[in-house]
Amino acid sequence: MIVISAFASYAVPLAVGLIILCGLFRHVEVFGAFLDGAGDGMKAMFGLVPPLIGLITAVEMLKASGALETFTGFVTPAANFLRIPSGTLPLVLIRPVSGGGAVAVLNKILGDYGPDTLTGRAAAVMCGSSETTFYTVTVYYGSIKIKRLRHTVPAALAADFTAMILSSLTVRVFFPGAA
Repeated sequence: MIVISAFASYAVPLAVGLIILCGLFRHVEVFGAFLDGAGDGMKAMFGLVPPLIGLITAVEMLKASGALETFTGFVTPAANFLRIPSGTLPLVLIRPVSGGGAVAVLNKILGDYGPDTLTGRAAAVMCGSSETTFYTVTVYYGSIKIKRLRHTVPAALAADFTAMILSSLTVRVFFPGAA
């Protein structure tokens, strides 16, 4: 364990040194290449800021307006039919939109229901097995300036929906005593 810890503390400096040595060996102007890459990174970052601000604003408006609770009440009968614990519904609705919001909701679920309950375990599995679809689409498509998403969002939401159902099913199978 001590050897791994010692290696870990030198891993980044060794990697940087190796990159510099390879660049010098191949006669690449290392500092110039670094500056070009940093400039491209800054351009990409500034291109992502407007879509991210829009997404963050929408998420905060959704939470502050009470719409999340309204949507939760609306989908409760369908969740009961699909055997998704009703306590996880706020997570089901916020996870495709916001990773930070999903973690906050997960913490609330774990605090309210406990980590060893069906609801707590299902929420934890849901959070780990689904994606922040709209954030990911915003970042990846926004960085390359694609505005027409075609089938990406419906396919990703179908995958998230499947993850939510299978998360509940998996917890019920592996933890039959959780209630």
